[in-house]
Amino acid sequence: MNTKAPLLALMFAASFLTFGCEGTGGSLGGSERPQYPNEVGTEYDTISGGYDAWHTSEEITVGDTRAIIWGEGDRGVALAHGAAYDAASWEPQAQEMAHNGMMVLAVEDTSPENLIAAVEHLNEARGVERTALIGASAGAGAVLKAAEGNPVGMSQIILISGVGDVSRLGEYPKLFVVSEGDSIADRERQMAEQAPGQDNELLILPGNVHSQAIFETDQGDKLMQAILERLRNYR
Repeated sequence: MNTKAPLLALMFAASFLTFGCEGTGGSLGGSERPQYPNEVGTEYDTISGGYDAWHTSEEITVGDTRAIIWGEGDRGVALAHGAAYDAASWEPQAQEMAHNGMMVLAVEDTSPENLIAAVEHLNEARGVERTALIGASAGAGAVLKAAEGNPVGMSQIILISGVGDVSRLGEYPKLFVVSEGDSIADRERQMAEQAPGQDNELLILPGNVHSQAIFETDQGDKLMQAILERLRNYR
């Protein structure tokens, strides 16, 4: 009896199944969404370009600084990092926002001028209609300065662990975020109360962590959820 033929058939079938499983696991096309390690459990918008549209970044120059850009869409986000961070430190959050259909740009030098240039770049060169400014700690101060002039195309601001003068801000929506044990918590409360406009919100999170480090705690998902909600609701 010849046993080689059945044996070869089994080997071929096993190889085919292995290849098929690897192909499925590595496929990022179609409607399948790759898993994000810090996923917040929200429903995601469908965007064109599949995985690469939100995952792949591009280095560009904006104003007088290097910048990184993710995603595509007609809604924009400009990010200003804290003093202990850099533009690349925003990558997990930028990818999450980009996966929700937004074009996200993080500047390396977070001067107010470069943030305004970022809004202009998204509007004029990328076709983005409205851009939110998000700043953390020192970056939040730069956002406040940039937002004073109400640059064309800016939709709202989100400040994470940042303090500054809010008296000259416009009526646009604002989200203030701080940890309850942070030394600036009381100042953040005052800013939220004194800021112009009706669509302002204060989010106080448990703990005492400052700036972008909040994303690395058990409050990170809640913060990301709050940001995505504001970005969806106020365009």
